[in-house]
Amino acid sequence: MAERSMELDSIELAAAIFGNCDQNIHLLEKEFGVTAVCRGSQLRFTGAEADVAAAAHAVDGMVMLMQNHTPLEEQTVRYCISLARDGEEKRLRELTDDFVAVTTKGRPIHPKTLGQREYLAAIRKNAVTFGVGPAGTGKTYLAVAMAVKAFKSKDVSRIVLTRPAVEAGEKLGFLPGDLQNKVDPYLRPLYDALFDMLGAETFQKLFEKQIIEVAPLAYMRGRTLDDAFIILDEAQNTTPEQMKMFLTRMGVGSKVVVTGDVTQVDLPDKVRSGLVDALEILRGVDGIAQIYLTEKDVVRHRLVQQIIKAYEKAAGDSARRSRIHTGG
Repeated sequence: MAERSMELDSIELAAAIFGNCDQNIHLLEKEFGVTAVCRGSQLRFTGAEADVAAAAHAVDGMVMLMQNHTPLEEQTVRYCISLARDGEEKRLRELTDDFVAVTTKGRPIHPKTLGQREYLAAIRKNAVTFGVGPAGTGKTYLAVAMAVKAFKSKDVSRIVLTRPAVEAGEKLGFLPGDLQNKVDPYLRPLYDALFDMLGAETFQKLFEKQIIEVAPLAYMRGRTLDDAFIILDEAQNTTPEQMKMFLTRMGVGSKVVVTGDVTQVDLPDKVRSGLVDALEILRGVDGIAQIYLTEKDVVRHRLVQQIIKAYEKAAGDSARRSRIHTGG
């Protein structure tokens, strides 16, 4: 049985680390199988030596985030725990050092996971970046943040955001209004991110001047987009022909980010995803990066990670059963 005491710098820091009603400490106890005692600014862990060490490393990571003014939400604490298990808690400093932008409410935007940091680094370095991963990994939001940053720093003169208007069980024809009204629901996540970065009033002004364009993918055909930051969202729902059409719209001085989740294809049966196709065809092409995010990079509610894992397990079980029935 091992024991380790930690003295935090202040009562205020201790309160943040411990969490409301010591919820963060209870989470550490549950995840590492240790016993924790909190008194004032002191924290003491008791348990197996390796578990005590890992719990202490997780606290070190939490302290590092607090010192860099990063709030300790449940998802953040769980990420500290996962890194501590791998002995990588010191890498949390890489996240706080990577600043992207500030929202209209004054909230700094920076990567919350190492996967997100790799994604941002790829966008900065490459002309075309594919960001592939499950829901909740920040693919679209971070891409929009980088687009707004590039526009504000005059690296590009406009922002173009698009996504395919594929019917995921709904019927566009039954929605009220003209075509723009019908496709707006598909573009809502892009609008939301832009509102967060720019504010509704600034967004509206830039939108009216066509400096910011948010449109369905079909509107991209026949165009050449120079000096623009172009984002294709939900790219798994493009056909190979649409993907090729989109990628060849890229003009001089432009940067392209393509985001998607290859497990959420809403295309009709037997129609190959343009995203899957492009990832295979363009692998290894200089200037094109492919970043794969996982459930570890999910920054939404913790249950999203569990949901993704459950579906992946079910898909794997189904594939194994299929091989058994077919004698494969």
